[in-house]
Amino acid sequence: MLLFNFQLIPKHYTMKNKLNLNWLSLPEEHDYMAAMSYLSLIYELAQAKQFVEKLEKAIVVEFKSKDIFRASSLSLLGISNKRVKRDLKKIEKGISLSPILLVRDSINGKVVIADGYHRLCAVYALDEDLMIACKIV
Repeated sequence: MLLFNFQLIPKHYTMKNKLNLNWLSLPEEHDYMAAMSYLSLIYELAQAKQFVEKLEKAIVVEFKSKDIFRASSLSLLGISNKRVKRDLKKIEKGISLSPILLVRDSINGKVVIADGYHRLCAVYALDEDLMIACKIV
């Protein structure tokens, strides 16, 4: 029985779909630093470091944008948001987006978006069923 509906993404692969949505094969280095900054606000520093180390080693998978939003319990930022607009322009130009970084918070039954919230909002604005490249631990 399949427990999760996700697909593995090979490291050498850049994903592309009907909306010219492209993903880098791996997150950029500054994404891990941003994740560390955010996670250290929520968790003790040692725990945040462990999450980032695990994220660096994790494989890239895909989930539907609507499922990530539901799991995170966050509100959707609108297309009037400056950073969401910037990511929508990247998508329109065919520029590859960095996979988002997710942490399972099993105590609270949520997924923490450690990095990539604006990218997620931009993709969701196009189509809630689009797949998001991500690393999750």
